[in-house]
Amino acid sequence: MFYHNLNGRKKDTTSIALIGTGHFGTAVLIQSLMLKELKVAAIADKNADAIRAAAERAGLGEDGLRFCSTREEVLSAMESGVLAAVSDAMILMDLPIDTIVEGTGNPEAGARHAEAAIQNGKNVVIVSKETDSCVGPILRRHAAEKGVVYTPVDGDQHGALIELIGWARSLGLHIVCGGKSRDAEFIYDKDSRTVTVYRDNGITIKETKTVQLKDDEVALFEELGDDPGARVAQRKLILDKLDKRGGFDLCEMVIAANASGLRPDTELLHDAVVRTSEIPEVLSLKENGGVLSVDSAIEVVTSIHEKREAGLGGGVFIVVHADNDYSQMILNTKGCISNRKGTSALVYKPYHLCGVEAATTLVAAGMYGLSLVDESFRQDYDIVQEAVVDLKKGDVMGNDHDERLLTHMVPARPIAPDAPIPAHMLNGRRLAVDVPKGTVITYSMIEQPEDSMLWTLRAEQDLM
Repeated sequence: MFYHNLNGRKKDTTSIALIGTGHFGTAVLIQSLMLKELKVAAIADKNADAIRAAAERAGLGEDGLRFCSTREEVLSAMESGVLAAVSDAMILMDLPIDTIVEGTGNPEAGARHAEAAIQNGKNVVIVSKETDSCVGPILRRHAAEKGVVYTPVDGDQHGALIELIGWARSLGLHIVCGGKSRDAEFIYDKDSRTVTVYRDNGITIKETKTVQLKDDEVALFEELGDDPGARVAQRKLILDKLDKRGGFDLCEMVIAANASGLRPDTELLHDAVVRTSEIPEVLSLKENGGVLSVDSAIEVVTSIHEKREAGLGGGVFIVVHADNDYSQMILNTKGCISNRKGTSALVYKPYHLCGVEAATTLVAAGMYGLSLVDESFRQDYDIVQEAVVDLKKGDVMGNDHDERLLTHMVPARPIAPDAPIPAHMLNGRRLAVDVPKGTVITYSMIEQPEDSMLWTLRAEQDLM
């Protein structure tokens, strides 16, 4: 990025406190040690072993980490140049640092931490998309009122997509569609006539699933043919037993939609099984040969490719159109893949590097007061949950990985008994009634919390 050349730089180093030492938080800590502009001063996690593991991966050694229980102890560690570690994240809120990075992944904790940080005059970089998907706009407004920054994070897919959309619009390009590729990739083997998905945990492959194609099905995976919509629908039906898109995929895309003004074409999204080169053909408007009924759509795709081909698993993309023929010609002939009509072209980033890329957001927020979102960030859409099995009164609902629930993206509605409850306000709540299969869960169907910052913020946001 070019942030280091901008005017208005306030200091040579920006300091952060990190809440959560999962996969993302650990990467942020490790990457910060390679950057003179970024200093992790303190870290919080209720799991002391997780903190130790993150410090060990960062190579800090026994003398580089100090567990503290009070603000004074944390300040002493910071003065000594030692990473301070606490179990109570609230201790971090009144420290002499620039930015709080909220990475717990817990929607309620994320809301409490973000609001407390803002009220204490700290920037907030929100890694917890669970919180951001419900109350991001009101937290951004609170931050603006306090003169600090609230921002999603680069390196996660919604952050990378928001940035890519902003780049294209700054060039005067129109976004036909924007979206992400799921992390899971489908590997097509023409010789064995199989399609295989590999499940992994980021380190080792744990499980594979394979579909054996029939002789008359092979052609469906070779070319799109004259009816791309029908072809991708057939592919999806054939590969039904392989991994499907999850609620977490829509969680990221609802944030990108709310930040960019893109909108879903269908509540479930198309989730087309496509090669990278097929994206601009499939995700074009119907009049141009694609599947989309609405312009400026938000989408998810499942990347399919042969072993020797590069995939798009985890990457983000935009399908763009230039309003003048000459610019469109440049897009179509200078490296972008276009659809057959030449009306739109694909621009994509075939990766998202999580905590490794987060440094750009942290430096931009801490040194320049920049955010990936602005006042146009609105809760236009929510993700909500449909029961795919019969649920019983007293059942506790899980997060967006809960296989009992199917996630939809729908227009946002204020809190009301008959309104669908956003997925991450449902997370952890107990059902107050039986919920039959096929029912979208509403506020009236759950036991509502007595004291919830997430719900308080949402009620305030509804007034916006």
